[in-house]
Amino acid sequence: MGSLSLVGLHKRYGALETLKSIDLSLADGEFLVLLGPSGCGKSTILNIIAGLIEPSSGDVRIGERSVIGLHPKNRDIAMVFQSYALYPNLTVARNIGFGLEMRGVARVDRDMAIAKVADTLQISKLLDRKPAELSGGQRQRVAIGRALVRNPAIFLFDEPLSNLDAKLRTEMRTEIKRLHQLLGTTMVYVTHDQIEAMTLATRIAVIKDGQIEQLGTPEEVYQRPASTFVASFVGSPGMNLLTANLNAGQLLIDGADAAISLPGTAANGPVIAGIRAETLRLAAAGEPAFSALVEVVELTGPEKLVVARVGDQKFLAGLPPDAQVVFGQTIRLAVDAEKTALFDPETERAIA
Repeated sequence: MGSLSLVGLHKRYGALETLKSIDLSLADGEFLVLLGPSGCGKSTILNIIAGLIEPSSGDVRIGERSVIGLHPKNRDIAMVFQSYALYPNLTVARNIGFGLEMRGVARVDRDMAIAKVADTLQISKLLDRKPAELSGGQRQRVAIGRALVRNPAIFLFDEPLSNLDAKLRTEMRTEIKRLHQLLGTTMVYVTHDQIEAMTLATRIAVIKDGQIEQLGTPEEVYQRPASTFVASFVGSPGMNLLTANLNAGQLLIDGADAAISLPGTAANGPVIAGIRAETLRLAAAGEPAFSALVEVVELTGPEKLVVARVGDQKFLAGLPPDAQVVFGQTIRLAVDAEKTALFDPETERAIA
């Protein structure tokens, strides 16, 4: 079984605590993405699961057994690294099957397994080539194939696409998603790229300073962020965070000339309002809205990203590509109130 549990994981290096009580449970077949900035501890978690690092305290369970102290080769996991780590002197076929060869798997069984994996990854025509003859995307497919041929209980990916250009990243992201849907194997994937996290994961664990800031589905993390950190980190662009005041269900952004109605909201006093760019729109005549001064207009193709100012606060609005908006113009913006998030200014945690 490919279920995975992390229980009270801590990792210390002297006085420095890099992981602080990590708890999560992953069902068989889930795709978990560990998302966070560099240095937050996500790769440390992955290396502890793999057995490359031992935790200072806590437990790691794969299936029904604890794997603490167990050698990596005995954990029934396979890992794909950021670097391809291919043997330059071996063909693609031998690179894929090298682990099986070292385990003494019979040649005929090895060849069948290699052929099956190559067909799955659509690299059957490359089996006789050396790594130097491959593109970056092809090399990454070979690295994935080397992990895939073992048929492990859990796949671990450590930022496997970061060495690829933008187009190849998109193609390989789709390939990894297809593999997960095809195989149904448990996968844990480390990245700092929130687009990869949103498109690949069944659940995302957002990591900050060695702690899980939020664990949930991509929809939950994007639409209902648990903190201002999650709100600003997840999304492209991140959520606008504006200081405001809430009184009797009326949200007044500091510097705005009109309030936003938030019926059913019990909180009162200063808040941080979280507003996604795509939930802002040019207001129709007579529609409740607030004024904002346009400072920058960027056409991305599918939308116009408008940098606007209300009082001393800047924010982004995602408008249709044909929106008639120019620098220096004062526009009226309406907000999708149901998608507005509220955060406590002191704790920076979400307000229910």
